Amino acid sequence: MENLNLVSLNHFVTVKDLTSEEILALINRAEFFKKGGSVQKLTKPVYISNMFFEDSSRTHTSFEIAERKLGLTVIPFDSKHSSINKGETLYDTSLIMDAVGVDIEVIRHSKNKYYQDLINTSGKLNLGIINAGDGSGQHPSQCMLDMMTIYEQFGKFENLKIAIVGDITNSRVAKSNMQLLKKLGAKIYFAGPEYWYDKKFDEYGEFSELDEILPELDVVMLLRVQHERHQKDTHEAEFDSKQYHQKYGINKARYQKLKENAIIMHPGPINHDVELSGELVEAPKSMFYQQMKNGVFMRMAMIEAVMRGRKLGGIQ
Repeated sequence: MENLNLVSLNHFVTVKDLTSEEILALINRAEFFKKGGSVQKLTKPVYISNMFFEDSSRTHTSFEIAERKLGLTVIPFDSKHSSINKGETLYDTSLIMDAVGVDIEVIRHSKNKYYQDLINTSGKLNLGIINAGDGSGQHPSQCMLDMMTIYEQFGKFENLKIAIVGDITNSRVAKSNMQLLKKLGAKIYFAGPEYWYDKKFDEYGEFSELDEILPELDVVMLLRVQHERHQKDTHEAEFDSKQYHQKYGINKARYQKLKENAIIMHPGPINHDVELSGELVEAPKSMFYQQMKNGVFMRMAMIEAVMRGRKLGGIQ
């Protein structure tokens, strides 16, 4: 990979505006960290807080490890015991964080595009926002670690055949990934129940039968069935996990139909024997563990890009 310039950003809330050059530069920087590259020493302390208003284990832990590796001071935040529960707005909470000296907030929230209320404030809030997931909108860090994982395997994106399979409408991972993969020149397919597919995704790829395209695929990107977002979905009451696995899941039979160098991806948590057979979670073609490992280094690159853009810690 060529040595690209380091990325500088004021916020990291969506992948839509990233250029191909910036994507490759972030992958390059994450690979640098993964190979043991040294972290720039901070000349001033940088304070960061992880504000998760939805449950998370992988993303939250991964961000915190990334922050500590970069030498940042992590300020604890517990959403279950915050003043949000007394009616305080996210903006007011952020205003307080800004006032006490927090430099960057990493936020996961159920509201789509929650960050617009924080960054469109005519400069009133002087802190960086990193989006750790907004409703069914975007999941930039998962998207970027997925791009890193694909690039490690194939060394390119152009003309790769990639299927995004499952609960597409409700998945922020799917939306982020389809946007970047199209920009990077991949051929995208969608598969899964038609009631979890929206025609607006046609601009990124084509809806297909999984078994018809499976032998041609380079990447099978499985999505978690998000029952928590289906409360008003008439199909939720009819959902049958065994039937779903039979029609859309990767089982032994489908695994054996994959190309030799094809890979399976899943953002987690995995519903065993629904999206993926439990016995295949750690199979050779499964990148689940590798994705989680790459997440730390990609989040380091993302945080550093915001630090550089905001001139925090004296890094260059």
